[in-house]
This record gives sequence, structure tokens and C-alpha cells, in this order.
Amino acid sequence: MTNRLERANAIRALSMDAVQAANSGHPGAPMGLADIAEVLWREAITHNPRDPNWYDRDRFILSNGHSSMLLYSVLHLCGYDVSMENIRQFRKLHSPTAGHPEYGECPGVETTTGPLGQGLANGVGMALAEKILAKTFNREGHSIVDHLTWVLVGDGCLMEGISHEAASLAGTLKLGKLVVIYDNNGISIDGEVTEWFDEDVAKRFEAYGWDVMHNIDGHDGEELSTIFHDIKTRKTDKPLLISCNTLIGFGSPGVQDSAKAHGSPLGAEEIVATRESLQWGYKPFEIPDEIYSEWDCREKGSKSQRYWESMYASYSDKYPDLALEFERRMHGELPKDWSSLLRELAADAQLKSESLETRKSSQRCLTALSKNLPELFGGSADLSGSNGTKWDGADSDQYLNFGVREFGMSAITNGMSLHGGFIPFSGTFLVFMEYARNAVRLAALMGIRNIFVYTHDSVAVGEDGPTHQPIEQLTNLRTTPGLSTWRPCDTVESAVAWEAAVKHKKGPSALVFTRQKTVLQPRDAKTFSNISRGGYVLIRERANLDGIIIATGSEVEIAVEASELLVEKGLGVRVVSMPCANVFLEQSNGYQEEVLPGSVRARLAVEAGHPDYWYRFVGLDGAVVGIDRFGLSGPGPEVMQELGIGVEKVVTTFESLLELN
Repeated sequence: MTNRLERANAIRALSMDAVQAANSGHPGAPMGLADIAEVLWREAITHNPRDPNWYDRDRFILSNGHSSMLLYSVLHLCGYDVSMENIRQFRKLHSPTAGHPEYGECPGVETTTGPLGQGLANGVGMALAEKILAKTFNREGHSIVDHLTWVLVGDGCLMEGISHEAASLAGTLKLGKLVVIYDNNGISIDGEVTEWFDEDVAKRFEAYGWDVMHNIDGHDGEELSTIFHDIKTRKTDKPLLISCNTLIGFGSPGVQDSAKAHGSPLGAEEIVATRESLQWGYKPFEIPDEIYSEWDCREKGSKSQRYWESMYASYSDKYPDLALEFERRMHGELPKDWSSLLRELAADAQLKSESLETRKSSQRCLTALSKNLPELFGGSADLSGSNGTKWDGADSDQYLNFGVREFGMSAITNGMSLHGGFIPFSGTFLVFMEYARNAVRLAALMGIRNIFVYTHDSVAVGEDGPTHQPIEQLTNLRTTPGLSTWRPCDTVESAVAWEAAVKHKKGPSALVFTRQKTVLQPRDAKTFSNISRGGYVLIRERANLDGIIIATGSEVEIAVEASELLVEKGLGVRVVSMPCANVFLEQSNGYQEEVLPGSVRARLAVEAGHPDYWYRFVGLDGAVVGIDRFGLSGPGPEVMQELGIGVEKVVTTFESLLELN
């Protein structure tokens, strides 16, 4: 029978050996956190290595993702499908044990972490998802949704601003099943943090409305065991922060409790000394069978899952409709006829030809979706009315006022998506996407379904001036791999964009809407059906094709009006609406050639944003009517005209193109 220290030392040995073999990485935090992890994973967390995706497992998030070898070591020791060869291949090309944990690449990894603080916000989203699902589906005697969300954070996570946004909201929302363990080792890359991080973390979290346990010895396994076991029986709606004092690089004589342990291998000589200090007499990557046996959580986890499955079977017998709905939502399957009202809205809008702000078009789409899509959950960063994100009848289990927390909101909804059971969306002004940029990037990196709604999409915002007028943001979004960016021109395209975003399971979508009214464009049945292909011929040339105008959003009507003037001059002009360039580029070469024939060199793109992106469609011989400077304060139409976004500029630019070509 081994003791706690020996079992924890298995983590320390694997971590320092893997980092040494990779010749890069962060051994210090895993070595300092090993005692906590030994108790947490063997005794406290409800999980099953044989089924890492079991619905009612506890969620564990390593927010300080540079400590990845802690998680990989634990997963390996517990019996997950993480082999010793995977450990040896830490940080190597195509290895599931990447430098920072990556969702979908390694079993047991609940979210991609690395950029500090976002894991904490993801955890808030997961705890929120658990709370709402429990309220929706649990019945007396059948708590089919009843699990904790555990998050491990370091000093860096709590320095990042997103930690304030997420933790503040978690306290307000009373997420009592959220447990955050703070690795309070007082060391970051630059050294001892007291010179730049001396706040009272405990008081800060207490002010947020959290319960706080501070000055816990992170190396006292028995004390940790008592604390973690008591958590399971907590009767409170307050989230919990456990501040644990640890020694970074624990057991390493030359680097323990110093920044030297943080971000580089210990070195061969120091590893020998550490083995002696820890009395770990085994070769690199060698774990004795007795330690493996005592770490193995497979049978315990299977027993927990079998108990849940027995309860769920009873639940299914008693509440068959609820059980079917729960399984559908957790599988991410869409209900039958979920889009019927949305399609009716689009067809009706096409007939009525009503001019409308596309942000209001989006709100109508949400109203239609909400009636057949109970997993839809959304909110806005204190801009619900401006974004049009709240529909009539939405309650607190469907809609959340996030407050002015763009970054936190985006990462929290990422967490809800990762948890399962929800299709989340969130809203803010397009220019404020910048606050949340890294959460949007991580959603795309993970390939998860999250819908980012952005309104006030151009300098047409007007009087609020250049601080609120987006220029480069659309290009930023469109060049993000895996992100579908839609900028619809009217209600019909808005409905198609929403349908595409909901259907798109393998990545996030950005839906970008106007503040000002746009003209509903005429379409026949074929044109209508081609919207979903991302780009399509809206106005076809009447005779010979002299040139093509490509436009998006509110600039489509400018392109159409300009084309009419050009046609009066005897020119053959095609107008292509391209609400989603990303989706258009996924179409067949034949369809792309049909819309944008390669033989036509006179191509002009029109968008009230930075022009550079559009040269991939117009070529170096083409032109772009766009904006490569910051905006101006003034009425929207006047600002647009001053910055060259108007019919006259489109006409003269197109004519100049024809002269050159």
C-alpha cells in the first residue's frame, strides 16, 4: 500500500520527465499541485475514465493550461486512454498531449486552455448550464443533472481581467456547484508576484458573493481530503474558492519556490537531485504497478455511472418525453421542424418587401426560433435593446443580461456550448468584439457551436464616432479559421444566416447586423435558394457581362442602385450579394465560377469596412470601395458619404475599372 506522497510523486515524476524529453514546458506547477490532484481525482471528482463524455460527470477545467502535464499525468494514471507513449510524446507534433490542453484531441480534456482566465469563465458557463438543465429536467427522486464544475486557476488567471468579469457574474447568479481551486504559489514568469499582485484575493471573491476557504495547505492530503468530501454535501448557492498555498516545483532542491521552476525543463542534474529528494527510485517514465493500481479510477467511475444509469432508466420509465428531450439536447440534435417558422418568416419577408434594420430582422428570427428550439440560450453585454437579442417571452432560463462583460460573456457561452444541452448566442456592438476576440478565437479553435451576434456594423453608426465605428473587425472575423461570418443585407438573408448558424455544429458563427434600415431585395425562387451558399447572383446582367459588383450588408442596396445607373449607360453589370464569404469559398469550383466567372476581370467589391480582404475576390486588377481609415463623428449617412461609401463612388470606380480592363 503506497501513501499519498508516493502517489502524488508519480505526477511529479511524469511531469518533469515529459518536460525534459520535450525540452520545453512547465514542470513547476504540476509538481506543486500534485498533492491536490491526488486527492481531487482519486476521491472527489465524479468521473469515469471508461466514458469521458458521460453526461453527469463532474467537469474539470485546468484554467492555467501551461500546467498541462498535471492533467495528462492524472488522466494517464486514472486509466483514461492516454498512454505512456502519449506522455513520452508530450509537445510533439500530432500528439494528443499538446503543450496546452486541446479540446477534442485528448480524452478527459473538457476545454482548450492556455490564454489565462478563460478556463475560469468556461467553468462559469458549465456551472450555469448545469443549473438550468437541472431546473428543467430534474424531478423529485430523479436528479439526473447533478454534478460539480471544478476549475483550477493560478495567479495569472486571477490577474487577467476576464477573471473579474466571470467571477463577479458567478456570484450574482449564485452558482453553488462551481468550485475553484486557486494555486496560490506566488510565482509567475517574472518572479515573485508580490511586486505586481498583492491584492487580497479572498476578500475580492467574498465581495463577489463567493464562499472562500483560504490559507489551505496544498500539500496536506488529509486536510484536502476532508475539504473536498465536505464539498459534496454543501447546502449553499454560493460558488466556492479554495485558496491553497503550494510550493512551485515541489521536491526540486535547486528550483523549488522560484521562477526557475515555471517555464523550462529542470535539467538532467536537477532531475537526479529531485528523484533523490522525493525518494523516487524509478527510471524516467516508469510507474510501479502498485501505484497504477491505487490510481486506477475505472471501476469506481463505472460504478458511479451505473448508479446514474439505473436512476436514469427509472426516470425514462416515469418521464419518457422528458428523457427523450434530455437525450436529444445532450446529443446536440435539432428538433423536428425547428426551422419551419424561420423559413416562414423569410418567405413572408420576401413577399412584403419591408425595409428594416437587420438587427430587428435578427430579433424577429430569434422570436421564430425560440418557439421550436428550447435549447436556445442567449444574452447581451448590456445592449439587449440595441442588439435585438431578447425576444418577447424570454425568461431567465433562456436569456441572461451579462452586463458590460463582453469577454466574459463570450467565454461563458463557450462553456455552455462545451457542457452540452444548449445552443448559446451573445450580443454586443461589432467594434466591441475586440474585447472578446480571444474567446471568439478559442471557439473557432475548438470547433464548437456558439453564435456571436454583432450589431452597429459600420461607420453608418454615425454620431457615436470612430470609437464605435468598426473598420477592421469584419476582416478580422473572416480570416479566423473555422468561423463563419455572415453579414446579411436584409431580413431574408438574416433568416438564412440564423438557420445556417444553428445548423453548423462544428464551429462558431458571427452574425453581423446593421443599425440602419436596409432595402428588402427582390429574388426569384432560385436566387432565394442560393443565399445559403454564402454568395449568389442577386442581379443578373441583361446581355453581355462587362463587370461584377460584389457587396454585403447595407452596401448591397448601394451596389444595386449603382448597377441600375450603369445599365442605363448600356453596360452589362452583375450584382453578387455575398453574405458569407467563408461559406461561399466552401462551394464547388463550378458554383464559384458560375457566380464569379474567371473571364470577367472587371470586378468591384463594396463594403463599409477595410478593403484588403476583398482583393481575393476582385484580384489585383479589380477594385474595392471600402474604408482604410478610422471613422468620423456625425450623422450616419453623412459619414458614409464623406468616406466614399455611396452610389456615385461605386459608379465612377466601376467605369474606371472598365477603362483599365
